[in-house]
Amino acid sequence: MHVDEPRQQSAEPASAPASPPLAAVLPSQQIFQGQREIWIEHEGVRYRLRITRRNKLILQK
Repeated sequence: MHVDEPRQQSAEPASAPASPPLAAVLPSQQIFQGQREIWIEHEGVRYRLRITRRNKLILQK
């Protein structure tokens, strides 16, 4: 009669799939620096980002 020996588990755990890098988080206070609106230039186009009276953000081209 043949008895199977227990299999040894690998010392290294299975590697998890790589996660995408996290996006940067910037506090709005840092971006606005006390102002209610700023201008952002992206690929030669300017966008206006402003804080509304209800404290929401609006991005306009």
